[in-house]
Amino acid sequence: MIEVKNVTKRFDDFIAVDDISITIRNGIVFGLLGTNGAGKSTLMRMMTGVFKCDAGNITIDGKDVYDNIEAKKKMFFIDDDYYFFAHGNALEEASYLQMIYENFDMEKFHSLMKSFGLDEKRRVSTFSKGMKKQLSIILGLSANTDYLLCDETFDGLDPAMRQAVKSLFANEIAERGLTTIIASHNLRELEDICDTVGLLHKGQALLSENLDDMKLNIHKVQCVFKNDEEREAALEKFDVVTKDQRGQLVTFTIRGEEAMVRDVLATVDTIFYEVLPLTLEEIFISETEVVGYDIKKLILEA
Repeated sequence: MIEVKNVTKRFDDFIAVDDISITIRNGIVFGLLGTNGAGKSTLMRMMTGVFKCDAGNITIDGKDVYDNIEAKKKMFFIDDDYYFFAHGNALEEASYLQMIYENFDMEKFHSLMKSFGLDEKRRVSTFSKGMKKQLSIILGLSANTDYLLCDETFDGLDPAMRQAVKSLFANEIAERGLTTIIASHNLRELEDICDTVGLLHKGQALLSENLDDMKLNIHKVQCVFKNDEEREAALEKFDVVTKDQRGQLVTFTIRGEEAMVRDVLATVDTIFYEVLPLTLEEIFISETEVVGYDIKKLILEA
């Protein structure tokens, strides 16, 4: 388990991470979401012991991570700009990592390189951006660490390759309990793989919750009431997060389980209603608007 407790990091007068606390359970995919400059990469570098916290502390399985070789052996960090040897080939990269990570699986490396169609003896400097990204993922999985931290891992991969990588992560989680932390600016990209998500904005954590729990406890309702009195009666019974009315059609975002929402709607006179699931993006928009952030301005397309 990774525990981030009241962590702050400054660069001169700039506060990159501001009093963040997050707990990441074992055997899950944790999505660390936020725009460029939100503090994702800085937080990951502190998780891996590259940066020292200015305040607070980070532990992995109860061990402080900074300046701790035993803790660092448990993790592999795939940086957004992963460093490769200037004149080395893929096999040399793997052989080097084999000396550092005691559980590095060279057979898995060979197998994945073949599956991805990459030449082990080709100089990495001649690889495309997407090929380099694939190689970094192969090296990370072959290291067989308990934790895999990925910074914008899906950037540079085509849609088919993104799905292939997600499947590999899922297999590793199922087979050996790998814990994966993926930082991204793209909400849609992580919706189908994450168990838990955290949202960073301007160095602060706005949310950190289980995705299934979030989806089960917030719903969108589109409704046409018989009259204004019935609409107001429903409003009094709901925990309304957001409301939008266009003509007679009222769209609510409501906290609560679906059965409760339907029970309440059964007590008021409606012409039409439907209860709809929310996407991860819609959940974040609703939740962050409540605390005063217009997250719609921050969401980036793939």
